[in-house]
Amino acid sequence: MISPDWNHIRAFLATAETGSLSAAARRLGLTQPTLSRQVAALEGDLGVLLFERLGRTLALTEAGHELLSHSRKMGAAADGLCLAATGQAQSIDGTVRITASDVMSAHVLPPVLHQLRQRAPRLTIDVVAANDIRDLMRREADIAIRHVRPEQPELIARLVQEATAHFYAAASYLARRGRPVSPADLANHDFVGFADVERSIAFMAPLGIALTPDNFRIRSTSGLASWELVKQGFGICPMMDDVAAITPGIERLVPGMDPIVFPVWLTTHRELHTSRRIRLVFDLLAEFFAAR
Repeated sequence: MISPDWNHIRAFLATAETGSLSAAARRLGLTQPTLSRQVAALEGDLGVLLFERLGRTLALTEAGHELLSHSRKMGAAADGLCLAATGQAQSIDGTVRITASDVMSAHVLPPVLHQLRQRAPRLTIDVVAANDIRDLMRREADIAIRHVRPEQPELIARLVQEATAHFYAAASYLARRGRPVSPADLANHDFVGFADVERSIAFMAPLGIALTPDNFRIRSTSGLASWELVKQGFGICPMMDDVAAITPGIERLVPGMDPIVFPVWLTTHRELHTSRRIRLVFDLLAEFFAAR
């Protein structure tokens, strides 16, 4: 019976999912020649050709397609094994990865990180500042702070805060363009776009703010960059009130306007929730947000 090396299967799986040896090597932290040798070794063990080269990319052969689903199951099993092992760890040391948006990572989390340093000085906290949703199942993070509730049954989610936001602009911008006094007035101003403009327009419409793409002449995929552009007087954007409160030179617009309310969900994997170090961080984060 053939018993292929798991490292060789992992190399095949990464190559199949990325479509190239170089990308697969980067994902696994290997050199390209090493990864290529591992794929070739698997082909030798199985006696089949798994890839064929099409220009600069690799395409799965029929045999490769046949083995891919089995390899993915093995990969999921390996991820589950790592999750279970991490869940059994009971020492307050090691690394805990927290993922949150770049704005929250930079402006909201530092006070609770100070508390964590005092509570567990041997613990290493890796803040993954990213505006996409990181995959807890693949251990890209141990704890996620999100504004939408995850749907996967393997995840534990706790609603820890109903945060608020308003529209803000720099005093320099308002001195130049005037201060809007109603939601409808905002349609006559420049906005600094963040993420998808069409979604932003759709979000603003029920608030009585009729915007078009022409309102978004400056935009960025980075929340930190967008907020900096607002500070520099390029236009208006909605922002968490907690962040705006600690930003000098910024004014809240249309004071009588109802706040934008959005949830803050704290999420981790069920297996990880039995880890003493991850439970400590999870509970401290929950207390921190609940007190805000």
